[in-house]
Amino acid sequence: MGAARFWLIGVAALALCAAVGIYWYPLAQSRMAPINPIPIQTPIPTPIATPIPTLAPTTVKVPLAEDFNRAVASRLVLPQGEVVAYAMRLHNALDAAQLPLVVSQFVLLVDRSPNVQAALLYWGSAGDGWSLVGAAPVSTGLPGRYEHFVTPLGIFDHSMANPDFRSAGTKNKLGFRGYGQKGLRVYDFGWVESPRGWGDGAMGVLRFQMHSTDPGVATQLLGTAQSEGCVRIPAALNDFMDRHAVLDQDYERASAEGKHLWVLRTNRQATATPGRYMVVVDSAQSQRPAWSPLPAKH
Repeated sequence: MGAARFWLIGVAALALCAAVGIYWYPLAQSRMAPINPIPIQTPIPTPIATPIPTLAPTTVKVPLAEDFNRAVASRLVLPQGEVVAYAMRLHNALDAAQLPLVVSQFVLLVDRSPNVQAALLYWGSAGDGWSLVGAAPVSTGLPGRYEHFVTPLGIFDHSMANPDFRSAGTKNKLGFRGYGQKGLRVYDFGWVESPRGWGDGAMGVLRFQMHSTDPGVATQLLGTAQSEGCVRIPAALNDFMDRHAVLDQDYERASAEGKHLWVLRTNRQATATPGRYMVVVDSAQSQRPAWSPLPAKH
């Protein structure tokens, strides 16, 4: 009888312990930090849309604009709507290349469209907008002939990696002075991939340059596609950019560091805000705009 009573007391004690355990276990668990806490998700603030400043305020004095008008007789005069449209093309090209130019500088924009064939010199920055310094006719690649490339699209860095040189003024076997008059600058952008304008039109490699052209034959054709893929420019525009070092940012840096660069003119009047980029776009104009007329001898 004593043993039975002892057994009953033991069973009751175990039941009491179990009950206490069932109560305290979740309480204890509730006081423990979770092993892998889930962070509270906070809403991401919606960005405030701001307008893209494609044009600088009209009160901004554009460097070298007056000199451009005096020096470049073959300049083109664009209506304000076109100035805005090309500023937007420039902005979009720089933005797509993730190349925000935060410091005001010069950039040369070339429209290779067969119905345009123009170079537009802009000054400004991504934040402050762009002002047109001036524009002039050019000649880009004319497909359909052997060794004639399509002028490549994109942003091309004018740097010391591909040193410039100056025209010797010599003629080829056809009597053509491809680099123009002696002493004019040949801007070199290095070897770039570009579609061939002959055969199967596959990609090839072009030594991409910007330079003047034969004064007796090809200068009169500026404004139409004529080149083998390079960008031909008027001699006056060549002299203007060379004299003011508008694309010589890297060259001026090297000169300031003490490097002797024979290609730089000793009498140059270098701008305080040089750039280093030529941007080639294609506006795909279906008709020739009145501001970019065909040359008289076309």
